[in-house]
Amino acid sequence: MRALMVTALDGPRALAPVEVDEPVANESAILVEVHAVGVSFPDLLLTQGRYQYKPELPFVPGGEVAGIVRSAPAGSGYFPGDRVVGLTGVGGAMAEVVALLPETTFSLPDAISMAAGAALLFNYLTVHFALVRRGRLEAGESVLVQGAAGGIGTAALTLAPHLGASRTIAVVSSEEKAEYVRRLGASDVVTTGNWRDEVLAITDGRGVDVVVDPVGGDRFTDSVRSLATGGRILVLGFTGRDIPSVKVNRLLLKNASAVGVAWGSWWAEDPRRLSAQWSELCPLLASGALTIPEPNRYPFEAAAEALLDLEHRRTVGKSVLTLR
Repeated sequence: MRALMVTALDGPRALAPVEVDEPVANESAILVEVHAVGVSFPDLLLTQGRYQYKPELPFVPGGEVAGIVRSAPAGSGYFPGDRVVGLTGVGGAMAEVVALLPETTFSLPDAISMAAGAALLFNYLTVHFALVRRGRLEAGESVLVQGAAGGIGTAALTLAPHLGASRTIAVVSSEEKAEYVRRLGASDVVTTGNWRDEVLAITDGRGVDVVVDPVGGDRFTDSVRSLATGGRILVLGFTGRDIPSVKVNRLLLKNASAVGVAWGSWWAEDPRRLSAQWSELCPLLASGALTIPEPNRYPFEAAAEALLDLEHRRTVGKSVLTLR
């Protein structure tokens, strides 16, 4: 089968198409013919050797797929022909066939396309974990989203209202991105140039209850300053490249919290935790109440282009690689 292999830590252009053996069916693995693979920021960092997990070369990147079950062990609840999404972990997904564990595999509702399914798990389960478990979002609270036009950002904007948020404020860097997040239903949109003052004006000086921050960098301090009393800033990553520091006196004065969100390590400790998250999301997806934006689609062989567009912030929303 075809797979994409990282052969050197020289960035996305080091990805090379190769022929490898297909995974073998066994009593614990669900074999899935992959239709689409999600593209994420960790994939980019892995090609550069900058991610916290450093697999030995060569390796296949990618962590989330959508496809059709080829075979499944008895008692797994899955059968050949089922539409599914699944997680392979940190790597292994950029291939034509993958082996998934039953506890990291989920039925894909008919209303969701394969491409959107491949764009679903990383972002929406991360945001669900961030807002529900780590952020303790309460009904009626406001949510500010940094990097709102990215994959995590769009998930936060679309999911937060279903978790009780009364207002979502999107921070974006261009008018193109502003128009995109307005279509997704953001209550308010502010631009990076003067966003903190605009947020304070929108909230009548009170600030926001929760900040979703996958960006970090030089925005972090102003994000903390934008918190209302008792507010929480959720640290999801550092797409801005710089890891910021926080002056804890600002947290003290507002009874505020800076909260780490490491969804990947949380579910890796016990993959069964994922089923509880999925049981909350799936009804919203199946009913159409929660709509997943259609992602940017790249051919499988254009993975390097997809990652470079992500690196240089040329993409709006989530990107996937399509195989079938």
